[in-house]
Amino acid sequence: MITWFDALLVTVWAVVTALGARRGLPGLLWGLGGVAACLLVNLLAGRAGAGGLLLAAGLAVGAGAALAFSLRRWCAVVPGRRWHGLAGGLGGAALGGVLVATLTLGFPIEVRVGTQGRTGVYPSTRLPTALYTAVNQSVLKDGLMGVWDAGAGLRTLLVPDRR
Repeated sequence: MITWFDALLVTVWAVVTALGARRGLPGLLWGLGGVAACLLVNLLAGRAGAGGLLLAAGLAVGAGAALAFSLRRWCAVVPGRRWHGLAGGLGGAALGGVLVATLTLGFPIEVRVGTQGRTGVYPSTRLPTALYTAVNQSVLKDGLMGVWDAGAGLRTLLVPDRR
């Protein structure tokens, strides 16, 4: 069943995709650069504790500023073509997909200890009732549960604190 949580996430994804399409060809680089920056920050933040987190934050700001500056200069030189909107939409969809997946999988996990050992329950039942129900019954959440068993790169990108 589609919940209000799913509707909110699909709206976020559509808005980010539209922003990429509106930017045109630089939107492709904006979206892919955003995904790359997220991966870089998550890789560095998990390495060296607080020092790695500060380094990751500094690199994210620097990479974002460099990307914005270079795209602004490049935008003035390259004339827009019809297919640029499609390319920008793809970049926006990539960034929006990462954002939606991260928001979907970013809730706390509850650990239960039983006769079979420790098991994780996602999302935690300690969330407010309306939020728990919406996230637990989410179609997007059900589709993304395979990320927990995915490769290290995808887990680092989407759930960096739960590698």
